[in-house]
Amino acid sequence: MAEVTVNVNGRAYRFDCGDGEEARLKDLAAYVKGRVDALTREHGNAGDERLLLMAALLITDELWDARDALGEAPKANDHAKGSEAKRRA
Repeated sequence: MAEVTVNVNGRAYRFDCGDGEEARLKDLAAYVKGRVDALTREHGNAGDERLLLMAALLITDELWDARDALGEAPKANDHAKGSEAKRRA
């Protein structure tokens, strides 16, 4: 098991990941950090939780646009349905 430290908004977060997945996790973290940094420049320091939620919403919006472009438009409750089906299995 590998460990990666991610720095976002001046704070360090440690994550475990599978061996060989470190580079991917670092790339993903760098993307999130970039979004948080841009939000901080635009809105000032709105607090870690708020900035991370704002970044998550923006990234989810990008994901939904990409899925829509592929003809796989998600619905708001897709995740909840998937979680419920997993619990039943």
